Amino acid sequence: MVPRPPPLSCDTFVALPPAAPGGRVVFGKNSDRPADEVQEVVHFPAAAHPPGAALECTYISIEQVERTHAVVLSRPSWLWGAEMGANEHGVCIGNEAVWGREEVCGGEALLGMDLVRLGLERADTAEKALNVIVDLLEKYGQGGNCMESNMAFTYHNSFLIADRKEAWVLETSGKYWAAEKVEGGIRNISNQLSITTKIDREHPELKEYAKSNGWWDGEKEFDFAATYSFVNTARMTTSGGRYCEGYKLLNKHKGSITSEIMMEILRDKESGINMEGGFMTTGSMVSVLPQQPNLPCIHFFTGTPDPARSVFKPFIFVPGITPLLKTTSPTFGPDDPVKKQPRFQSKPDRRHELYKKHESAAVVMETTKDKGKEMLKKIQELEKQKISQMESILQNGCLDTKQVVNLFSQCVEEELKIYG
Repeated sequence: MVPRPPPLSCDTFVALPPAAPGGRVVFGKNSDRPADEVQEVVHFPAAAHPPGAALECTYISIEQVERTHAVVLSRPSWLWGAEMGANEHGVCIGNEAVWGREEVCGGEALLGMDLVRLGLERADTAEKALNVIVDLLEKYGQGGNCMESNMAFTYHNSFLIADRKEAWVLETSGKYWAAEKVEGGIRNISNQLSITTKIDREHPELKEYAKSNGWWDGEKEFDFAATYSFVNTARMTTSGGRYCEGYKLLNKHKGSITSEIMMEILRDKESGINMEGGFMTTGSMVSVLPQQPNLPCIHFFTGTPDPARSVFKPFIFVPGITPLLKTTSPTFGPDDPVKKQPRFQSKPDRRHELYKKHESAAVVMETTKDKGKEMLKKIQELEKQKISQMESILQNGCLDTKQVVNLFSQCVEEELKIYG
């Protein structure tokens, strides 16, 4: 089999103390997707479900659990799952497309993006989310088209899962997987297997399966990425790829990684982290997870393409969140081309209100020098103001829940006003 060309999409980062100061964990992700795909930011409250209820994911139905946690998600608007998100317990997950020696399943199963949402809805710690994902992977498998198109785009998945105390990297190849615990410092994932010899948890048949395929002799030290990948993993951290560039950017700021630094990393175009072209950064997320349980976790989402000209808007979980109407895409029910067979025969307009206004503003920023410059300055000032307000909440531990219910929606309104 000829190795496929290296994929181009997504980077996920985490910094834990002492790499992140102030007793905080900082998480970030750029979702790199087809340039015309709309990413929405949606909130689903905690819910109770009747015993035996079925849950319809993107392509398949699975058994629902009795209770699901509140989640905020950034997701391609045509599917059920999410590229990235957080839950009310301070768990954050981002996924990446990965390929390797194991064939990608051609049939429809759970998407990696479905597994992101399922982990968030069903787990209150990072390790429990890992358990949820690997259990569902074993039971239902992963597979199905990951693009709103009749051209097939399929892959295995890796995940970076963080909470207030620790982070886990989970990398998969079909139903087989390895996981690495991250207890301090920095870690990033991109579109390649990156777990080498530090394996803290694994599929019970991971090594035996590799041996049976002739990928590992059973004698030398087991290296997951070297065994299951096409690429030479010894060169990963020295090569010029985005995985390496992302690590360099994290390492450069080690000890002082704040939400603002993470946003700066996600905006970096020279490294390829902020991607442009046919595949581009269509949504971005940064989360601050204080280790002190009395302080709220703060999650910033753009809901628009290109973080260099987008606003990271803050979200905090409290009861009674105002619906995020202006970052929610229209729905089409059973008439959605994703639901009909054969799938993807047409593509409806999924743009939400913020996306439409941002799309027009991006044209102004590109074509009208003075007006565009002024607009960019205003959205940067809006973001700085929100970051400052969030820092004040984290410093003082003072949360006005009446205001917080509107926090994200109000910032969207202020952004829309700038676009006119």
